[in-house]
Amino acid sequence: MRMRRPAITAAAAGLAVAAVALVPAAPATAADDPQFVRQAGTYDYLATPDYTGLMPIGTVTKGATLGLGTFDGLTGEFILVGGRGYRVNVDGTPVAVDSTASTPFAEAVHFVPDTSVPVPPGTTCAQLIANVNAAAGTDAGMVAVRVRGTFTGLTTRSVPGFARPYPTLPNAVAQQTTFDLSGRTAVLVGFRTGADFAGVGAAGLHLHGVTADRAAGGHVLNCIAGNDVQLSVQRTAGVTIVD
Repeated sequence: MRMRRPAITAAAAGLAVAAVALVPAAPATAADDPQFVRQAGTYDYLATPDYTGLMPIGTVTKGATLGLGTFDGLTGEFILVGGRGYRVNVDGTPVAVDSTASTPFAEAVHFVPDTSVPVPPGTTCAQLIANVNAAAGTDAGMVAVRVRGTFTGLTTRSVPGFARPYPTLPNAVAQQTTFDLSGRTAVLVGFRTGADFAGVGAAGLHLHGVTADRAAGGHVLNCIAGNDVQLSVQRTAGVTIVD
């Protein structure tokens, strides 16, 4: 049985997980099309669980300005903002990313927003997905997201690195360190993954972020919008899994 989904290219032979194997290959040009999300690994790959790096992070972020992911062994959170990459380890401090650092999962795109809208004060991250879907005009496909402004509530996290045999993803996340960034101005970036891309990306809205002064950040656990928060979205053409 073959399912029709938006274009996905599975260039890495070892990544033939169900979510990817069910679709026909996208045109070869998709790998260099800025409208496509470039991706290392899949969320299903992490959930195997397997946190072994697949490629240098620079391979995924080439030409991209917005993205997120993690590193070999699940060591730290990756955030790409304005073309600059940061790594947040369990000390909570963003540091510049070495492009040769290996990643088992990362997503990146050259971000050119289609729409920007204000976020009503008090909107939580759990509620934000409805705003994203409304701004994008769809709940399907892969939508790149940027949310920036001052947050009355904001909690992020990072997890320590792991060696084989890897713990399950829920058990790994249970060892997280959290950071309270409430009241800070920050930029949150990531992707809204529709049901048609289940397993390729993390289902729903997945955000990582850094504060405006680049002093703190991580994977976003929850947030509450303040009075000046702006949401920008880009409907992408699909996902290219690179090797």
